Amino acid sequence: MGRKLAGIDEAGRGPVIGPMVIAAVVLDEVNVPRLEELGVKDSKKLTPKRRERLFDEIVQLLDDYVILELWPGEIDSRGGTLNEFEVENFVKALNSLKVKPDVVYIDAADVKEARFGEEIRKGLDFEAEIIAEHKADDKFVPVSAASILAKVTRDRAIEKLKEEYGEIGSGYPSDPRTRAFLENYYREHGTFPPIVRRSWKTLKKIEEKLRVEMKAKKSKKKGQVSLDEFLK
Repeated sequence: MGRKLAGIDEAGRGPVIGPMVIAAVVLDEVNVPRLEELGVKDSKKLTPKRRERLFDEIVQLLDDYVILELWPGEIDSRGGTLNEFEVENFVKALNSLKVKPDVVYIDAADVKEARFGEEIRKGLDFEAEIIAEHKADDKFVPVSAASILAKVTRDRAIEKLKEEYGEIGSGYPSDPRTRAFLENYYREHGTFPPIVRRSWKTLKKIEEKLRVEMKAKKSKKKGQVSLDEFLK
């Protein structure tokens, strides 16, 4: 048997809706070619159906894996920056592994890759070689495997939320379906649902926009004569 390799990555760092998911995987290096044969690569380069099919095939080749789902309440109540929150939870996931790796490949969120890797190394309860790089999910098979597990878990969580709330889109602020859902929900309830990250600026912008809209409607109702009525 060869060295034990770990890969760690997240899905859903940027969305306004739903969880951020972190996946850490450990596999024997002899299984790396088998993952490559399966077509394991950066989850963003695979279709949702392909990722879903790969999930179980990947798990069968792993020595161990841990998946953390971090919901909006936890993300909003974090003490520091999103990078610090990510470091803290990458450490938590890696320390939860029963099979300890010799090498840990990390998809670095910090502009300074080495700093991100060093912050994680300091928190580990085991010794390992740390390789933290940008686009690690594209370069290292263990990180690609972790990225698929994380993305599939987030996709499943979003599907469950759709069953409860209807069409919420992808959960990303740039998605028009997500923005439409948030605006309509706020109009109806005067607040946002518990599945959103309240610390995101997107919500403040929507809130401001709708407050102006509601004020305009109220003042119109207070007996302001519309142009149509005035011309009758």
